[in-house]
Amino acid sequence: MTTRAEQREHTRRTLVATSRDLFATKGYGAVGLSEIVRAAGVTKGALYHHFESKADLFRAALEQVQREVGDDVAAAAAAHDDPWDQFTAGCQAFLTASTAPGVQRIMLIDGPAVLGWNEWRAMDEANSARHLAEAVEELIEKELIPKQPAAPLTRLLSGAMNEAALWLASTPQALPDTTAALTRLLDSLRT
Repeated sequence: MTTRAEQREHTRRTLVATSRDLFATKGYGAVGLSEIVRAAGVTKGALYHHFESKADLFRAALEQVQREVGDDVAAAAAAHDDPWDQFTAGCQAFLTASTAPGVQRIMLIDGPAVLGWNEWRAMDEANSARHLAEAVEELIEKELIPKQPAAPLTRLLSGAMNEAALWLASTPQALPDTTAALTRLLDSLRT
């Protein structure tokens, strides 16, 4: 027997999963609430019970995407013992994960446009950018990267990887060359 709380959570998960698929395929602007509730098999009332607006539902889908990318980055880094190898593996994992079309559309294209740069950036900070900042700080502490303020370097690396992921949306065959260029860039930082 399913409880009301379990039903509510199931409905919420279904709405997020359905909208995420639609946003990834069509883009935020091309998806209406009627299409979402029809595809999810729920009423608009059920949608509004969980989310205030389409933007609120998009935020939940974006959080899920960012969390998954952050988890991929952390898992790739954790597979290595050496801090430098953790750093480079995490950066490579971010670039690879963020080149998936659905991830690009939701996280890099529609995310900043729908929620605004400041909110999108705060969400990015809470997920994958946080891992990058921690890695850069550790490498500076261990003197694997020359002593310097970590925040500017973190922003530069994050921007470069986000831009590369966006570029790869139209040039997916360039992923091997792009990851090689990222490796050279990261290696140039090492003391």
